[in-house]
Amino acid sequence: MKLRKRINISKTNLLLLIPSVICITIGSLNVIKWAIDNNNTNKVIDNLSNIVDVDKSAGEAELIEQETKISKDDPYWDYIKMDLINVDFQDLKKQNKETVGWIQVNGTNINYPFVQTTDNDFYLNHSFDRKYNGAGWVFMDYRNDISNLDKNTILYAHSRLNKTMFGSLKNIFTSGWLNNKDNYVIKLSTEYENTLWQVFSVYRIPSTNDYIRVVFNDDNQFIEWTNMILKRSSHNFKTTVSKNDHILTLSTCGDNDTKVVLHAKLIKKETR
Repeated sequence: MKLRKRINISKTNLLLLIPSVICITIGSLNVIKWAIDNNNTNKVIDNLSNIVDVDKSAGEAELIEQETKISKDDPYWDYIKMDLINVDFQDLKKQNKETVGWIQVNGTNINYPFVQTTDNDFYLNHSFDRKYNGAGWVFMDYRNDISNLDKNTILYAHSRLNKTMFGSLKNIFTSGWLNNKDNYVIKLSTEYENTLWQVFSVYRIPSTNDYIRVVFNDDNQFIEWTNMILKRSSHNFKTTVSKNDHILTLSTCGDNDTKVVLHAKLIKKETR
């Protein structure tokens, strides 16, 4: 009788133990997979740094006309003096023909080529080399036109814990990033033009799609939208947006099913 009781207790303990073992095993496999993805991503990044030079542009740049008067102490006047970046896309296109541009975000690790395909799914789990990778890559919304900028151009990437892709975009909420006004700019280079963008809104928000709008019926609808994203900003950049502006939106995942979002407006460009 005592032996049967011991056996029953052992079976009960075994049944309780199995789920724990399964969870530990799955967790370990996920950690291994994460490490492999990170390692493969770092190899891709290292390869890109060897074949591509991000140079300063020496061309003639055009300032985007501002609808409202900008005060003399506004950092805008410093931004428009900044050099643009210029990237030769020949070798990048050989690596991936879907390459459409290069992005640099001051005060972060974001310094990558970005790609575009026919959907917003493929590069969620494929790297720049188009091989399967859970880290994904930086990609532009399939609805956007890189040769003729839409009113809102959107770039996405995963927020990786090792700070690759858009993993360092969370820096935009830190005092170190916000206290340095030189960080409030984004530089893009494409085959068509090199551009400079001034940040005007940053925020965390529960998952929603209202900020990734590309098409607007008229100027009033666009202004309503820009007012919405201006009001959401967790920091007052004291920057205005008008109906004539073009917007760049960066989007990534935050904590607890939130999104981390940055918006900037075009202030300087150079046709290539």
